[in-house]
Amino acid sequence: MDTQQLNISSHSAYKLFYHIVFTVKYRHKCITSQMLSRLKTIFDDVLRKWRCRLLEFGGEADHVHLLIEAHPSMDLSRMIGNLKTVSARRVRQEFSEHLRPYFWKPYFWNNAYAVVSVGGRAPLEKLIQYIQDQDSPPPQPNT
Repeated sequence: MDTQQLNISSHSAYKLFYHIVFTVKYRHKCITSQMLSRLKTIFDDVLRKWRCRLLEFGGEADHVHLLIEAHPSMDLSRMIGNLKTVSARRVRQEFSEHLRPYFWKPYFWNNAYAVVSVGGRAPLEKLIQYIQDQDSPPPQPNT
């Protein structure tokens, strides 16, 4: 991955990276390795529609980290809302049996999120290593 080369658009040259963190509602430790894999695919698909790229993804049983490369015309808060809505809906549908003991309402993500622009104090490579070093959640128990 070339983190130095600028992207060129019709009227701009840019290189925008964001580190995004979503936490599970009530910080329930309910994300399994299968869910994490599925979330990566969902986030990748949604981000492509926003003209963004998922560069790195990782997480633990109660949160996920995304490192994305963004387009300057993107509305960041709307894109994050879209990521959370689509991923929550699909995960709740696909893993309903596993999630039933954790939520009595159709929740998945906490309302809050963290987003940090990347490239200032911490080199991008250190952030990539941090995301890769997240503890893997356990596999989903057989139900």
